[in-house]
Amino acid sequence: MSAPQLVVHRDKELMAQAAAARLITKIVDAQAARGSASVVLTGGRNGNALLAALGASPARDAVDWGHLDLWWGDERFLPEGDPERNATQAREALLDRVPVDPARVHPMPASDGPHGGDADAAAAAYAAELAAAAGPEDHGPVPTFDVLMLGVGPDTHVASLFPELPGVRETERTVVGVHGAPKPPPTRISLTLPAIRAAREVWLLAAGADKAKAATIALSGAGEVQAPAAGARGRSRTLWLLDAAAASGLPRDLYPPASA
Repeated sequence: MSAPQLVVHRDKELMAQAAAARLITKIVDAQAARGSASVVLTGGRNGNALLAALGASPARDAVDWGHLDLWWGDERFLPEGDPERNATQAREALLDRVPVDPARVHPMPASDGPHGGDADAAAAAYAAELAAAAGPEDHGPVPTFDVLMLGVGPDTHVASLFPELPGVRETERTVVGVHGAPKPPPTRISLTLPAIRAAREVWLLAAGADKAKAATIALSGAGEVQAPAAGARGRSRTLWLLDAAAASGLPRDLYPPASA
């Protein structure tokens, strides 16, 4: 697993714009190298700000949207179209504005879908969908995502892996149902750390003073069970994208002064 690298931007708006530009470049490079790209989206204010910035960027037209697979790192287990679902928010921020191939957009199941209110069955179905998309070159039960993005919660949670809950301890399954989450809604679906670590690059997004403590804990050698963000690593790169407020508790020697 790769060691974390940090890029710190002046404010959250600049962070979103720069991260969007970075993502466009990664997608275009992956498509040039392999013909298609695979990205895992995240929700929350930072993930949605990135998608909105991407949608507003003229450079978005450099992406071949018909050859892009989109997955999600986690989802609130709510009915299809619920405004709190990450997939709903992603469609509003970006996906309804670009020519994506619907067959290559892979939202996590909703609570009114074929599995009803059984989050564990829905998680197993998403795991099966990931496994079906994985090829021999992936060496595992999930595709080798080009970029997997994660928001970092104030409690250091990533996806819907919360400190000390069973999901963060999972070592075998790639997707789990989450029950009793400490923030609403309590029932969710989430990729596990083994699935997250299948990505070539993992990007952790943190903006705002309320994320400063979490960033400091996760980047200070904490264990992944106590601080799930500490366990989110990419195969070739782990990139923390922060604004100055979120980085305010970190030693300046962790990141180049020019990056601020």
